[in-house]
Amino acid sequence: MGEPEVQAFLTHLAAERNVSASTQNQALGALLFMYQKVLGRELTFMEGFDRAQRRPKVPVVLSKEEVQRLLSAVPEKYRLFCQLLYGTGMRLMEGLRLRVKDIDFARNQIVIHAGKGDKDRVTMLPDRLKLELQRHLQRVKLWHEQDLAAGLGRVWLPGALQVKYPGAEREWVWQWVFPAASLSGDPQSVSPGFDTSPSPHPDPLPSLRGSGEGGRTLRRHHLNESSVQRVMKVAVGLAQIDKRASCHTLRHSFATHLLEAGYDIRTLQELLGHKNVTTTQIYTHVMQKPGLGVRSPLDG
Repeated sequence: MGEPEVQAFLTHLAAERNVSASTQNQALGALLFMYQKVLGRELTFMEGFDRAQRRPKVPVVLSKEEVQRLLSAVPEKYRLFCQLLYGTGMRLMEGLRLRVKDIDFARNQIVIHAGKGDKDRVTMLPDRLKLELQRHLQRVKLWHEQDLAAGLGRVWLPGALQVKYPGAEREWVWQWVFPAASLSGDPQSVSPGFDTSPSPHPDPLPSLRGSGEGGRTLRRHHLNESSVQRVMKVAVGLAQIDKRASCHTLRHSFATHLLEAGYDIRTLQELLGHKNVTTTQIYTHVMQKPGLGVRSPLDG
């Protein structure tokens, strides 16, 4: 089979199976990989098939009361993180990748680095979370100091920063704001091993001293995104919310509630990091009072 058969299959997915555009693209990517990497042959002239159309979707948004019920149902271990997602409009991975240096308590700001599209932006730090976040960081700093005492305390650094600043990986300011409870081996590193002599300080993870399996450097990574997503799914059920809500729903709710409070759409665009304002305008369709607060004639 060659190009005609592949094009016919992709057209069949769109015309008869009615799959989404992302599903069709996934099938195309899988076929291109198989032909190029497995069969050793390039597929050419792959534009002659029917494309599945992308239909704009209205985002799922929770009311303020539903948000409070949801956050109350989230276990305490993850509650501060989920509150921060709603209070700042960050995406899940943007929140997980926050480092200590990114939070400016004096200016009530959070700097988000390498967000979607590899762009940086600034969002607000909710006043309500400042004290709790400071206490959380005090606990995280104790973990870091214990890791350092055990010969660990290294964190992954992006790009060439690890080469440019060889000591930065152990510095407090580069540590994750929401670290994982356990250490794990970094698959991108192989090291000769750390000092495994007894530490004068209590070691909460004595079995994880030194290098990991295969000589990989042990690091404390950030919270796992799958764990947060599972926790959120359970919390939605406990809060008895009859919507397909997820971590990203908190971002949608943040945007919609700000528009309902009267903030202009350009400000919201900057806070969300949208390249085009038309992306932000989707939230005008799910406001409680769309169309500048127009009342229905049925309501008098």
